[in-house]
Amino acid sequence: MSNINDIRRFYARLMAANAASSDPRLEEVFASVPREAFLGPGPWTIIAGNATFMTPSADPAHIYQNVLVALDADKGINNGEPFLHAIWIGKLAPRPGEAVTHIGAGSGYYTALLATLVSPGGTVAAFELDDQMAELARGNLEAYGNATVVHGDAVTSPLPPSDIVYVNAGVVAPPAGWLKALRPGGRMIFPWRPAERVPFAVMVTRGEKGFACHPFMRSWFIPCVGAPTADTAAKIPTREEAARSRSIWLIEDRQPNGTATAIFGEVWFSSDPVHAGGNG
Repeated sequence: MSNINDIRRFYARLMAANAASSDPRLEEVFASVPREAFLGPGPWTIIAGNATFMTPSADPAHIYQNVLVALDADKGINNGEPFLHAIWIGKLAPRPGEAVTHIGAGSGYYTALLATLVSPGGTVAAFELDDQMAELARGNLEAYGNATVVHGDAVTSPLPPSDIVYVNAGVVAPPAGWLKALRPGGRMIFPWRPAERVPFAVMVTRGEKGFACHPFMRSWFIPCVGAPTADTAAKIPTREEAARSRSIWLIEDRQPNGTATAIFGEVWFSSDPVHAGGNG
C-alpha cells in the first residue's frame, strides 16, 4: 500500500512543474492541503471528457491526479482540474500579507491553497452562491483562520479591496465592481466566455491607468450567475479579436474607440496595451 504522503508529494511536484512557477511554496501547499478533505466521503465521481465514473474505492490516492471531481453533478459543480489551477495560482503569485477574493469557491479546496499562500498576514474572502457549497466550504475551511466564506452573490455584493481576485465561473465580461476592487498592481484571473466558442482564461493587472489584460489559455467554467450578459449594444469578439485584447477599460474612464475588441455594458476590451494612449 502506498503512503498517502508520498502520493501527495508526487502530485504536488507534478502541479508545481506544470505551473512553471518560481515560487517553491506552490509545491509545498499542494503537498500540505489534503484534497480529499474538500470532496466529501469517497468513492468519488470523476469526470473525464464526456465520461463519468466512480473511483474504485475511497482511497484518496485516486484523486491525487489531474482529474475533475464532481461535487454536485446535477448543477455541474466540480472540484476543478488541478493542473489548470496550479497554472493560474502560479501566474497570480500570491504573497504573504495579500488580500484575495475568491469568486466561485465551491467546497473550498483552492481557497485553502490561496489562504496558505497569503499566510502570514493575508486573507481570503471566498464567495459562493450555492447554499450547499457555501455550507460545505465553511466547514472545510474551519482550519484556515484567514479564510472567510461569504454566502452571497459576488456580482451584486461589493467586493473587499483586493490584491488578487480569483474567478472560477465564466463571464462574458468582468463586472465593473470586480475591476474597481483591485488595488494598484492587483491581479485578477477570470474565465472569459464572450461567445459560445470563445473560451479564454484572462490575466488582468491594474495599472495607473486602465487594466492590462492577457488571454493566455483556453478555459471552460460553468457560467457565473447574474454576471453581465451580451445586450444589443454589445460588441462580441471573434476568437481572433478576443486573443488580441491587451487592456480592459471602464467606460466611465475612457470611451470605446477603434481599438475596441469587445464591449459589454460598463467595460470594454482594447487591442492597445495600457501604456499606449493614456486614458483619453
